[in-house]
Amino acid sequence: MSKTENGPTLAGKARGLAAEVRRQKALLKTGALQDAILNSANFSSIATDEKGVIQIFNVGAERMLGYTAADVLNKITPADISDPQEVVARAEALSVELGTPITPGFEALVFKASRGIEDIYELTYIRKDGSRFPAVVSVTALRDAQNAIIGYLLIGTDNTARKQAEEALLKAGALQSAIFNSANFSSIATDAKGVIQIFNVGAERMLGYTAADVLNKITPADISDPEEVVARAEALSVELGTPITPGFEALVYKASRGIEDIYELTYIRKDGSRFPAVVSVTALRDAQNAIIGYLLIGTDNTARKQVEAERAQLYKALQGKNAELESAKAVAEKANLAKSDFLSSMSHELRTPLNAILGFAQLLESGAPPPTAAQIIRLHQIIKAGWYLLDLINEILDLAVIESGKLSLSLEPLSLSDVLLECQDMIGPQAQQRGINTDFAKVDPTWFAHADHTRVKQALINLLSNAIKYNRDHGMVAVTCTATPEHLRISIKDSGAGLPPEKLAQLFQPFNRLGQETGAEEGTGIGLVVTKQLVELMGGTIGVESTVGVGSEFWIELIRDVMPQLSPEHAMPTELAPQAHENAPQRTLLYVEDNPANLMLVEQIIEGHPQVRMLSARDANLGIALARAHLPEVILMDINLPGLSGIQALKILRDDPATAHIPVLAISANAMPRDIQKGLEAGFFRYLTKPIKVNEFMNALDMALELAKTVSDDTIIPAPL
Repeated sequence: MSKTENGPTLAGKARGLAAEVRRQKALLKTGALQDAILNSANFSSIATDEKGVIQIFNVGAERMLGYTAADVLNKITPADISDPQEVVARAEALSVELGTPITPGFEALVFKASRGIEDIYELTYIRKDGSRFPAVVSVTALRDAQNAIIGYLLIGTDNTARKQAEEALLKAGALQSAIFNSANFSSIATDAKGVIQIFNVGAERMLGYTAADVLNKITPADISDPEEVVARAEALSVELGTPITPGFEALVYKASRGIEDIYELTYIRKDGSRFPAVVSVTALRDAQNAIIGYLLIGTDNTARKQVEAERAQLYKALQGKNAELESAKAVAEKANLAKSDFLSSMSHELRTPLNAILGFAQLLESGAPPPTAAQIIRLHQIIKAGWYLLDLINEILDLAVIESGKLSLSLEPLSLSDVLLECQDMIGPQAQQRGINTDFAKVDPTWFAHADHTRVKQALINLLSNAIKYNRDHGMVAVTCTATPEHLRISIKDSGAGLPPEKLAQLFQPFNRLGQETGAEEGTGIGLVVTKQLVELMGGTIGVESTVGVGSEFWIELIRDVMPQLSPEHAMPTELAPQAHENAPQRTLLYVEDNPANLMLVEQIIEGHPQVRMLSARDANLGIALARAHLPEVILMDINLPGLSGIQALKILRDDPATAHIPVLAISANAMPRDIQKGLEAGFFRYLTKPIKVNEFMNALDMALELAKTVSDDTIIPAPL
């Protein structure tokens, strides 16, 4: 063969060799790609045979789902690790979409892919531990050289982050909706000059204007009683010592100076009719703290004004006629009930949007993606203001409950030394923040008052908080106690500015704000009213003495009680004292009681009961925790506990499988038949009333211990988590 003839053959072989090299590289690249997919920890790659039985389960699938490959290979299909309700729903939807019946199960997951249709869908996967997560799944049919299906490949990614981001956006929108779309409040936002920029549905409903009628056209002063606006400007000019122009400035002047401002004003509707409103004003500021506008939130005050009018009418009728005694009393009670109902309803209406504001603000603060530094500062301001508003609402509710006559008291021996020690601990941080020195004089441990522990502490905390709040910086608060045979007096003396005699008479009137004229301190002005009524409900009295420039001294007097103890006539009879048996198991009794005197009394009784040890808790939350940790045979439960009540605690214990079997005995000073019936209906094993009758107490305790023994013998009780 000639050289010329051989040339093309060698060239052809060279080209063929190059093509083979490229093919081999392509195969290597394809293999590397397959390896990257199947061995990636970021994707779950699940390959099945044509019937759906899992044949490949990569490391990503193991990481996401918690199964090992050995757990699933040749055993289950992907449908077995998917939400069954979603699989059924997908089968039904595809049946309608494609016009052919599709069986719920694996077929529903791969039907489109088996028909050559691209298929990517969302599905909830279920991990080995039962937890769930949203996934985006891509399905491909695997075919042989003859194009016959030999299996399926399902590649999934965890969709949790995207779902959380969507929920965060929804919550942010709900927060805005809760604030601006409430029909119960008029929310009017202005620019810095007072021109209305936002006019919500509540404002439209109350005032009769549409947003289009007012936006960028008028200020809130244009829909307010002009005479009242002028009067407000004059009053503020005198109060603050600076001339204030009648108009919008008079409505927002305090807010523009950072002073909390809530006032009454008459709004004028589009049709010319009028209604009284309570308006709260807040300055809106930018990141540099410059005012960019104002937010005025108003509530219709007609109901309260009607109550006041009824009371005024009643007073006039009583002055003119001494004869509509029963009828006059009924009118007074109706007016008082209406006022209490109004306060309760108003507080409830405030709580509903406030719950959304606080809840969503906290979710946004801790959500994903995390907020920016500037957003965190604003969220903190929202949350701080929300909790402060909640405290004010709680004060209003307290007053409503007291005046409605629905407040329940538990009057029993109360150790003054114990309750003052608790108050000292609670008030300490507030005093330290202001640099106030507190001096609690030592109290005779035998001094006991006949009072409600929770309510006495509430009254004292109110007085102590005021003594610190209205004190001078680095001032002093001194607490002393004195006793007579009938009464105990607790005095709280401060080194504040003091009050003149003409203002002392106003201290215990609702909604007064004495000492707050400068705007330096906040509050509703009803704290002292609540304190006075609580003290008087317990049969006590409250008073105050004050000297301008020296300070004030508040005092409360409570009825004196005897120190609780087991007297000989109440000691346990010998025949009732259980006899000790050698090797008898130790039985545990848990007593949840906030009054140390009652704890001490029951401890003395239990000393006569062999093989019983007592645990104690001062509040329901601690009691629940101890019950879960120690699984006592019997629980004794006070009803009027601070925070969570005894009845609420009982429900939590009953709902927990670990503690549901434990007999719970109520021991309460609430001794009315309705109280006893309510307790038994709630699920208490027995309802014992104070003062404790030892025979009755021991009989009930023995029955409960016997029941506990029967339950423990017959039942496998789950261990606490």
